[in-house]
Amino acid sequence: MTQVQEKPAVLQAIYERRSVRHFQDAPVERGQVMEALRAASWAPSGLNNQPWRFALVWDPELRNTLAGLTRYAATLKAAAVLIPVFLDKESSYDYVKDCQAVGAALQNLLLACHAQGLGAVWIGEILKNKEKVREALGLPERLELMAVVAVGHPAHTKQSSHRRPLEELIVFDR
Repeated sequence: MTQVQEKPAVLQAIYERRSVRHFQDAPVERGQVMEALRAASWAPSGLNNQPWRFALVWDPELRNTLAGLTRYAATLKAAAVLIPVFLDKESSYDYVKDCQAVGAALQNLLLACHAQGLGAVWIGEILKNKEKVREALGLPERLELMAVVAVGHPAHTKQSSHRRPLEELIVFDR
């Protein structure tokens, strides 16, 4: 008798997670968001400097203000909460490495949302207005916007996606 082995939970989350741009009109529990942020905070960073900073935007009026700064306005307006993610330049020691660390925190955040049954999408297009986002939130100049994550209960699940074959992605193997 052959036993089918389940993939480890982390691999399952990686393969199942999708960018969710359509949300139900339902609130998200603060505890779920805090758990996702806790997971994000465990991302690796050079010298363990943890250069990421998070803002939580629950207020519908403020969400609408931020929505006006991106072509993905409908997604931001429909989300239950927005999480602008910043690089704290005062805790930075190497800009490129710190941007990579924030990217790792963003991936942890997305995976943690998915693992809790939430939908989320990483919005980078809003960076064209990163100063306006920071100003709308009344945050200091030392914080540089890296992304806004829109979070909510997904309107639909089981979205399909595809990836290139590994043979196209591996550029050296010997």
